[in-house]
Amino acid sequence: MTKYEALKTYFGYDEFRGGQQPAIDALLSGRDTLAIMPTGAGKSVCYQIPALLLPGITLVISPLVSLMRDQVTALVQMGIPAAFLNSSLTFQQYLLALDRAKAGRYKIIYVAPERLETDGFRSFAEAADISLVAVDEAHCISQWGQDFRPSYLNIPAFVNSLKRRPPVGAFTATATPDVKEDIEKLLELKNPLRITTGFNRKNLFFEVRQPASKQAALLELVRSRPGKCGIVYCATRRTVEEVCGLLQEAGVAATRYHAGLEPEERRRNQEDFLYDRAQVMVATNAFGMGIDKSDVRYVIHYNMPKDLESYYQEAGRAGRDGLPSSCILLYGGQDVRMARFLIEHGESREDLDQRTAEMLRERDLQRLRQMTGYCQTRRCLRQYILHYFGQSAPDDCGSCANCLTNFEEVDVSREARAILRCVTELGGHFGVGVVAETLCGADTDKVRKYHLDREESYGLLQDSSQKQVRECIRFLVEERVLALSDGVYPVLELGEGAADFLRDGGPLLMKREKEVQPALTKRAVPADLDGPAAELFGRLRALRAKLARMQGVPAYVVFTDKTLREMALTRPGTMKELQTVGGVGAAKAERYGRQFLAEIAASED
Repeated sequence: MTKYEALKTYFGYDEFRGGQQPAIDALLSGRDTLAIMPTGAGKSVCYQIPALLLPGITLVISPLVSLMRDQVTALVQMGIPAAFLNSSLTFQQYLLALDRAKAGRYKIIYVAPERLETDGFRSFAEAADISLVAVDEAHCISQWGQDFRPSYLNIPAFVNSLKRRPPVGAFTATATPDVKEDIEKLLELKNPLRITTGFNRKNLFFEVRQPASKQAALLELVRSRPGKCGIVYCATRRTVEEVCGLLQEAGVAATRYHAGLEPEERRRNQEDFLYDRAQVMVATNAFGMGIDKSDVRYVIHYNMPKDLESYYQEAGRAGRDGLPSSCILLYGGQDVRMARFLIEHGESREDLDQRTAEMLRERDLQRLRQMTGYCQTRRCLRQYILHYFGQSAPDDCGSCANCLTNFEEVDVSREARAILRCVTELGGHFGVGVVAETLCGADTDKVRKYHLDREESYGLLQDSSQKQVRECIRFLVEERVLALSDGVYPVLELGEGAADFLRDGGPLLMKREKEVQPALTKRAVPADLDGPAAELFGRLRALRAKLARMQGVPAYVVFTDKTLREMALTRPGTMKELQTVGGVGAAKAERYGRQFLAEIAASED
């Protein structure tokens, strides 16, 4: 059987995708291979085809139980004898699978890296005819990667202990240049064929929103995609529970996944999502690696991840079938504080000395700043991601929210000179917030404490808001005119481009958004309502007037017209839904919520 016959017979395709054929040829010829291929590019085919054509067994080292189970299930469905050996098996099941492996019943065996250390498996491997070792999610071997697994470091010793060293294939979807170098070095790859097919996923639409209410934004996004499959990622288990409850109360078929659930519930919920019994999966980052569901039409990050590797890997679970799909991040300042807290107070690793642990923490903080930069940039979002992974990209992709937003270019040379002057005067001892306060002439505790009101730059930009100054500072950091120091509390310093700018004097053009949201995604509450919505709006206004009279306050203090219009359009039925309406805070919901919900319910009778 040839590789083309195997592709057609088992996988049903006539042609290989980009990068697959050279990887297959290299492994079949006995050459090590390092392949960086984005999610959906078909990495598994690169070692599954050689596994079918080589005489012995192919071992696939994989980090997650769910990944192994899904891969093996798919292979068995295609008629390929495969098995997995991991902690999900009972002892008797494990012994039975091992006996069958010894008897040559399987062509592909998936195994967790920790299993390589056990005596029983070592005994089997030393006697078996192993033709190929494939290392999936190879970035896990690098301590600079986002999913470091110390057990991956034992793979080279295991491979070298075999009676004949087979070729080794290393595969991953996301790896910075540093991580790629680590993979090759730590896996001890010998003259490997290096393949990078590119990180660009042209079918994905990227967007960052900074909503006043994340709950309202999430409901709007999910409701605008009826019948579509989606994943909502949250930073904590508690947020998963809250968001899943919110969606379920809104009538969305949602389920949840996080490490705090019992294994049986995790399995059941995952299957509900995979088999379309649940439309939306709400999960922590514990969900998704190796989940091969091709029709996920959107991935929404309710919280910002700690690094771009994690974000791109999770966002990449949308549109694996190549059809248009959306990757939307709901960003808020609290996300940065939460991520920084998790980095600074995370569990310390006993296998690391203090110096290495400190280096890793500094690296994590640097990656957090790059992730935050993605959320705040006005540049092309696709370009930002591709540049991070060392790939060039045009300034305008035409298919991300930033490229489709109505921006105007403004000359910020005057502001830039004032900011550089202030940073110089403050001696590189303060961060973005304090510099903005000083330039805007703010009367704050820090300004008074450090007598910053005595600096010549104090109040130089008092005609601008602190938000505008911070936006300009972020732009100058992107342009390398300014730099943020490393460390827990980064401070502003002059960047490598400062001297050139001060010498040339500008102009320095910065993109500034004309609209709050991109026109194509902006939620609009129409000024004029009609039909049932208009009737309900009138009833809500009458109720508001009655409550305002009872409270002795102006009507708008209860709720504004805009809030009532949104209520009339969305018709919330529960207290949680009501609190997703713009202008309904917790206190007002508690004070007025029951009356307004009752009025909405009565209007439907």
